[in-house]
Amino acid sequence: MLDPSRIKAITLDLDDTLWPVWPTIERAEQVLLDWLREQAPATAAFLGDAGNRRAVRAEVEQQWAHMAHDLSLLRRESIRLGLRRAGDDPALAEPAFEVFFEQRHRVTLYEDALPALEALAARYPVVALSNGNADVHRVGIGKHFHAHVTAREVGVGKPDPRIFGVAARQAGVAPEAVLHVGDDAALDVLGGLGAGMQTAWVNRAGHDWPHTPHQPHLVVSDLHVLCESLLR
Repeated sequence: MLDPSRIKAITLDLDDTLWPVWPTIERAEQVLLDWLREQAPATAAFLGDAGNRRAVRAEVEQQWAHMAHDLSLLRRESIRLGLRRAGDDPALAEPAFEVFFEQRHRVTLYEDALPALEALAARYPVVALSNGNADVHRVGIGKHFHAHVTAREVGVGKPDPRIFGVAARQAGVAPEAVLHVGDDAALDVLGGLGAGMQTAWVNRAGHDWPHTPHQPHLVVSDLHVLCESLLR
């Protein structure tokens, strides 16, 4: 059961907690393909095939397995490999990635996200904690965050307790004084529990909890309910 009296800081996941990530990624990939049709038509045709995209990504993930925490690197190198396979200039990977990355930040926030951020940031230091590569400042919500910790910067991702420890230090408190909030039962909840934090599972889809006997301290259907539980 959640003990609000212990909470001195909040760590908060981003993708699928503050916004749905896959519509954003799919749109960014389409804009990238449109750009490639102008700049590297052979690559656009090659990567326009879903099977080719999967094969390229799998090869890059195997080659760069030691960098699995860096999604920007994996995306950039996937584009570069696609360019090579199609016979185009691999140097186009840099501007192509920037086209994708710009679109990756054009997220559509859940309707509860901004009010919750405003309310939580007025009470606690809030630290973004993400395995993804979104930048809260490029998204336009950076003013609500005390800090932003990413797997790319730390060198490991959730559920590794080290990244949670870094986030707690950024907030200036011990892990035991942190409530970690996120949508992923394994990465966010089990990871937070393993780091000694209290955890809140944002279960928008109403899934059954999959990791008994471990339990989150709080289950909420959205961030409005989270704020009601913490700030009442």
